[in-house]
Amino acid sequence: MPTIPQLSLAVRKQLIRAARKTGDSVLIFRITILAALAAGGRSQRRVAHLLGCAPSTVSETTSRFRTHGFDGLRDGRIDNGIDKVDQDFLDALQVLLYSRPTDSGWERPTWTRELLALEMERRRFPPISVAAMGRALRRIRARRGNPKPIVLCPWPHRRKRRVLNELLRLCGACTDKQPVFHADEVDIHLNPKIGLDWMNRSDQRWVLTPGQNKKHYLAGARHVETGRITWVEAPKKNSALFCAMLDALVAEYPDARTIHIICDNFIIHSSKITQRHLAELDGKVVLHFLPPYCPDDNRIERVWQDLHGNVTRNHQCKTMDRLLANVRSFLRAYNDREHLNPSLRRAAAVGD
Repeated sequence: MPTIPQLSLAVRKQLIRAARKTGDSVLIFRITILAALAAGGRSQRRVAHLLGCAPSTVSETTSRFRTHGFDGLRDGRIDNGIDKVDQDFLDALQVLLYSRPTDSGWERPTWTRELLALEMERRRFPPISVAAMGRALRRIRARRGNPKPIVLCPWPHRRKRRVLNELLRLCGACTDKQPVFHADEVDIHLNPKIGLDWMNRSDQRWVLTPGQNKKHYLAGARHVETGRITWVEAPKKNSALFCAMLDALVAEYPDARTIHIICDNFIIHSSKITQRHLAELDGKVVLHFLPPYCPDDNRIERVWQDLHGNVTRNHQCKTMDRLLANVRSFLRAYNDREHLNPSLRRAAAVGD
């Protein structure tokens, strides 16, 4: 292919000054193409290979420079007029994302780039393409993620806030004689939870499922100060599992005068079996109940999230025994996290 003629010293200096002063990435790249062509008489195909662009891009840049000189290197779209996606557009788009399409009269319940462009046009902003809407979303650092399902607490706000503040004060008064714990149960399924993972662009990882699911259950309590987890296991999630966890706490903290446990309103926490067991413990354990549907205020829920993220999500265990061994390994590492990040553990050898 033909090469660009040798550039004079004056032209080279002009290009260097322009590249240093401009903030136009397109202009800088075209100047780089000319510099690469002028250095050593490289062919256009060779320059395209070196700069990682198409040969047509090099050819077009050369043609622009030969026909119009330096002005031909500038982006002609600069003179297209006022930028449609200005700061007012971006601010309005950011506010729009706090609502749902149904709030604006659309039938679809989730936003797409095309629908956002149509709604912004309906709000008397200039019409833009789907690609331009994608760039606008990147500029406001919007993300496309999974919503979080929640159930609203049926209590009045003041009542809910009063109970939560009382539980916060209880946590602040935690001592060796009056330890405080957050408690809850977690389901362990042999059928793996599916979660995000890094993969190559052309690859989709497979997660083999056992076909027939099996379940196991843990009841755990997290010390509000030390973060230490006390847990028990059982094949059923019932009052016996919760009572076994109470006994484990009493055995692990024999010097405690009263053990305070913050838990949700699940039936096994207030059943007749649990009430009889609490009476047998003779006031050693006191339960404190969260308002309904307030999982974010139970700190052990985060432990269970970490457990799923590090053990059960996308797991490859073929048996429940192997999966439970990984669960126990994670919880032991969690209790020893001062010395080891449980997310960075090396896998234990099979049979350990």
